[in-house]
Amino acid sequence: MTTARALGLLLGYAADRAWGDPRRLHPVAGFGTCALAVERRLYRDSRASGIAHVLVLVGGVTGLAYLGERAVRSRLTQLLFTASATWAVLGGRSLECEACAVHDFLAAGDLQRARVQLRSLVGRDTAMLGPDEIARAVAESVAENTSDAVVASLLWGAVAGVPGLVAHRAVNTLDAMIGHRNARYERFGWAAARLDDLLGLPASRLTGVLAAAFGPDPVGALRSWRRDARHHPSPNAGVVEASFAGALGLQLGGVNIYDGNRREDRALLGHGRAPVLADIPRAVRLARRVGAATVAGAVVWCLIRKTRR
Repeated sequence: MTTARALGLLLGYAADRAWGDPRRLHPVAGFGTCALAVERRLYRDSRASGIAHVLVLVGGVTGLAYLGERAVRSRLTQLLFTASATWAVLGGRSLECEACAVHDFLAAGDLQRARVQLRSLVGRDTAMLGPDEIARAVAESVAENTSDAVVASLLWGAVAGVPGLVAHRAVNTLDAMIGHRNARYERFGWAAARLDDLLGLPASRLTGVLAAAFGPDPVGALRSWRRDARHHPSPNAGVVEASFAGALGLQLGGVNIYDGNRREDRALLGHGRAPVLADIPRAVRLARRVGAATVAGAVVWCLIRKTRR
């Protein structure tokens, strides 16, 4: 089982690097559609309803993944099942493509299309952002989503197999859908947001370590993490954004606008200069190295577990 899991994680990671997200019938998109249908039935402006929403959806898909993993018998089938689930939940290649698309529009001087493209990466308002603010938003998104959509998935896949892959992606998807601080979701989305923080905590620390290890400035990454991460409103995003900022010699954070008029003054992370266009590829390259190191570590960890049994 552990060998099949290790090879399945590696094969799924390779599939994501080669092809990105499936263009049709994406399982995560299907889960999102199902979550909307369940929300229409369960929504109440209360934490209890939000907890029920999470239990039904996350418990349901994780249970199906567990039964599926138990049902497969041969090592080849186990490998392919793990590889398919890994490919479905990882988002590293798609994240990279979205970031590069924003970069290309900016490089061509098409600010408006860069602003529109950026909406696929961030939840903040983009209509008034200038080129440097767009570069900052991309760098922050690449850092945070590398932890959420690559490192965390591989970590939970190594620890718990396909159920771990599916559970983390389901929770992270629900957080993206309802984990917002607004009138509708302040209470209903509380459980999804807190569970996502919990499941993402180990991966964010691992991402911070790997950003320091494989970035241009390891000392700067660790210094920014220690000094600045705690000032971010997210216990996980603060770690990865501060680490990326320090590793790349940048300063992230600042003012973000949401929902047209809600202003958030984010703490400054890092001790360097403000990001510019050329820093988008640098952030992407660092994210790529972090992902490769994570899958290598996941494979080694699975194989070590096998030798200890």
